[in-house]
Parts: sequence; C-alpha cells; structure tokens
Amino acid sequence: MMDIKGILVPTVTPFDQNGKVDTATLEKLVQSFIDKGVAGIVACGTTGEYYTFSPEERTLVLTTIAKVAKGKVTLIAGVNSLSSDHTIELAHEAKSLGYEGLMLSANPYSLPSQQGIIAHFEKVADAVKMPIIMYNFPARVGVNIEFETVEHLARHPYIVGIKESSGNFSQALRMLQAGFKNFEVVCGCDDQPVDFFFWGSKSWIAGAANVFPEEQVALFEASQAGNWDEARRIMTRIYPAIHSMESGDYNQKAKAGCLKATLDVGKVRVPLVDMSEEDRQAFLALVKQV
Repeated sequence: MMDIKGILVPTVTPFDQNGKVDTATLEKLVQSFIDKGVAGIVACGTTGEYYTFSPEERTLVLTTIAKVAKGKVTLIAGVNSLSSDHTIELAHEAKSLGYEGLMLSANPYSLPSQQGIIAHFEKVADAVKMPIIMYNFPARVGVNIEFETVEHLARHPYIVGIKESSGNFSQALRMLQAGFKNFEVVCGCDDQPVDFFFWGSKSWIAGAANVFPEEQVALFEASQAGNWDEARRIMTRIYPAIHSMESGDYNQKAKAGCLKATLDVGKVRVPLVDMSEEDRQAFLALVKQV
C-alpha cells in the first residue's frame, strides 16, 4: 500500500517573470521540502494552479518533480478533470512517470449525484489500478462526497483515502470513527490538523506546508508521540498566518510566503490576480512572526 503517513505538500508551481514554468526553482523547492522531512509531494494540486497548465506544461511539472523526488518521498499526482475519461488519460501519464498514487475530486461543474460520484471514482480506479485519495472540497467542486458514498467507495481496493476539505469537522469525525479498513482520512483543512490527529488521522495534505514545512512536520511528530501540548504550541504559532490563508487569496499567500518567504516562486496566473501590496505585507508580517 502507498505510504501516505505524515505531511504531504501540494506544491506551488513557480513561474518566471514571463509567466513560464520555472523548473530550476521548482527543483529547488521540492528538494527543500524533502530536506525538511515531508513524507510526500502532490503534483498538480489546487495550490499548484494545475487548471492553468497546457498539456506540455503539465508533463513538464510532473517530470521535474519526479526527477527530484522519486524514490525519496511518496509521489502523488492530482488528476482532476471535468471528464472521467480525461482523468484516466492524466492518470496513465502520471503512472508512466513513476507516480505512486492519485488525488482526485468529484468532477467539477457537472454537479454529479452521489451515484455519479461513485461511478466516476470506480471508473477511474478500475481503469488505472493505482491508489486513489479522494478529494472532498465542495466549496471548489460544488458537491459534497457524503458519508455513505465514502463508506461504499472505501471498500474498493484502489481507493485508499479521502482528503477531507469540507471544513465540517463533524463529517471528518464520523469517517474517523467509522474505522474503515485500509483507508486513511486525511486532514485537508489547514486550521484543523490537531483535531484530525487527535482522532486518529495519520496524514495532512497541506497547501500551507509550502510556507511552514518544518513546523507542520514537527506538529505531526508531536501528535504521533502524544505530546498534545507541543502540538498545540506549534499550531498556536502558525495559526495566525494559516487563518489568513484560509480567509482568502490562499494561492497568492502560499506563493508569497513560500518557505517562510525565503524563496521567490513568482506570481499567480490569471484567473487569479495578485494581492494588494498592503495585504501582501500584512500576510508576510504574520509569517515572519513564526
């Protein structure tokens, strides 16, 4: 089974001054994450602005990350698409490049029913035969993956977890209490990791790890050792910046604060736009306090 225990980073995508993928900076960023003890890298996730990529850029990003990280940490590829068939194409490419698993949401825009969500995940899992972490982010996708749907899909041998990003911890707790076999409920809310870990979650896929990788690794390790005072202490330190990220301009802040604002990874791409300079400085002040 693919190892998803620990902190997994859905990495930002560095762009140069001309808006092109900056592979040299991407290599440096991924190596920094590995050096700081993360357990895995998620390529082409929401934080990576995958929806702006051309097919060639997508291949470039996947290849660049694999070159640095393959064999060192767990490699997961985001394969979201409007079409289940297109997701299968993206998944086969990731598999051919050495990725060990996939992260996949329900199809955006089409607002599938729960039966449609089941059909989507089963079609992809049956076709690709790779471990899949479902991604529940109704604020982005438009539909929630309900508990009964998770209960059904958790029985599939290739569906190994869910990144729970609804923000509804009651939903997460119900899944954590259910005790699904060979299935991980992954923290997907950057302001809730201590809660997830207290109730038995073993992983956190965290866009904020672009900013605080070593702090999040330390928080995870403290929780696994049962040192809840230390886990709370770390969370208290990073919480103001994380709360700011969760309150708006998440991708812009993940980039501005990358590696505690020590690595320039360029700007976001349209349709995202830059923060105001005032908002940028206010966020960076929170990062620097850590």
